[in-house]
Amino acid sequence: MTVRAKAVKAKDEKVTGRLSRTFAALRARNEKALITFITAGDPDIKATKDLILALEANGADIIELGMPFSDPMADGPTIQASSERALRKGTTPEDVIDIVAEVRKRSGIPIVLFGYYNPIFQYGLKRFAKAAASAGADGVLVVDLPAEEAGELKAELDRVGCDLIFLLTPTSNDGRIKVTVDKASGFVYFVSVAGVTGARASVSRGVPGYVRKIRRFTDLPVGVGFGISTPAQAKEVAAFADGVVVGSALVNVIASSGADVLLKNAGAFVSAIKAGMRQG
Repeated sequence: MTVRAKAVKAKDEKVTGRLSRTFAALRARNEKALITFITAGDPDIKATKDLILALEANGADIIELGMPFSDPMADGPTIQASSERALRKGTTPEDVIDIVAEVRKRSGIPIVLFGYYNPIFQYGLKRFAKAAASAGADGVLVVDLPAEEAGELKAELDRVGCDLIFLLTPTSNDGRIKVTVDKASGFVYFVSVAGVTGARASVSRGVPGYVRKIRRFTDLPVGVGFGISTPAQAKEVAAFADGVVVGSALVNVIASSGADVLLKNAGAFVSAIKAGMRQG
């Protein structure tokens, strides 16, 4: 097989990945993706597995599974606290991989591992990529890894057919957008505010314009997150984005729910968000 043929084959295989298929199927139904974030190990490992299945049953289309880290600098108090709770329970990167593998026995929902570079580097880039893909993870998003410095990890993830997703922000200029989307696959995550994660009262008026700007540079789906916490906000964002990312508000529900109502409360919250999106 020629180098060109290999490149075409790799591209075709990437297009048929779970993330791409999910966005395509939703587009065919004139729907947008609900992407829900939870922290692995919060409140515990078993609950995390059950939560993923409950979120899927109630309308989540893609799961962002947070890998707990001791210094989550891009996260606000809510997700910081969830990482602390998970770490106190002893949650490790191996546990996160095991959660994905266990969920894969019962579900085909796309799962994106969301975290910071230090734990991945310590794990070993090649070892991490192989383990993540073997377990059934579909993508990786590393908050503090810019596209210009992602070559080694991208190479390892490309080898195993796992997407590498990057963040763009309101401060990203044309050059930054182009460099980032050229390295990205799966989808692009647009951070709707300049700041850390956390539920907010409203969506910035400038977000639709930023999404249109990103689309000038890429055909990848664009998901919008940071601060979306209500069905009304999700409806607003679904009108112009390909995906709506909900994290801190859901983590708050998890933190405030006892074990006996955890799945019910998280499911009801996600169901309401999805219903809001469909109204749009």
